[in-house]
This record gives sequence, C-alpha cells and structure tokens, in this order.
Amino acid sequence: MTFNGTWKVDRNENYDKFMEQLGVNVVKRKLGEHDNLKITIEQTGDKFHLKESSTFRSKEIDFTLGVQFEYTMADGTELIGTWVLEGDILKGTFNRKDNNKLLITTRAVVGGELVQSYSYEGVEAKRIFKKQ
Repeated sequence: MTFNGTWKVDRNENYDKFMEQLGVNVVKRKLGEHDNLKITIEQTGDKFHLKESSTFRSKEIDFTLGVQFEYTMADGTELIGTWVLEGDILKGTFNRKDNNKLLITTRAVVGGELVQSYSYEGVEAKRIFKKQ
C-alpha cells in the first residue's frame, strides 16, 4: 500500500497562515510549525490505522474509507468527515463542529515524499513528510 510506513515532517508551506485562518492563536501556531510530527500509516484494504506523535501529543486514529468519523485536531478543533481514495490520492472532507465550515485535506506520495495538503476558507497549505 502506497501510504504504509512511518513519515516525519520535513517542511511546511504556508502552514502558519492556514492555522491562523483556522483561528489558532500565535503561540500555538509557532509551536505547531515545529511539532516534529511523525505519522505511521497502516492500510489494510479500505481500513486505515494511523499513529500520530509530536512534541505535544500522541494519538491513534482508525478509519474506514467512505465511513464518517470524528477527529480532534492538535489545537482542539473538532471535525467530522470522511476519507476517500481518489486514484492515488487520499482525500479527507471534514466539517468543523463549531461552525460547520469545510476543511479539505489530501495525502499523496510524490517523489518518495508524503505531501499532506490543506484547504480551508481560501487558504491552502502543505506539510511534506520524509519516509523514515
């Protein structure tokens, strides 16, 4: 499976602006940019198990493609949505529980790197991960 493995964040693009648009305060944004996030992804068919670990928290997430679930971001923002596979791209469509605004996230392996893209209220950002 394309996504399987352990991935460590290498760099960010426009991530601070994205977090600002989400309403994350400046202190949490600065910390979030340097969180040393590591994601371990295990895909079995349409089921995914993720382990997220960073300087600030560790969390395990299980989801099935196309099945709605709830997720809480590191800053406490609560989301509800689904992941689907569109070709080689894992696409997450989530609504914030507090304001019902849409957050789109995609994951794709490009040139041996995991590129995680975000789109929220007209602001786009990326986090690029290297395989460990």
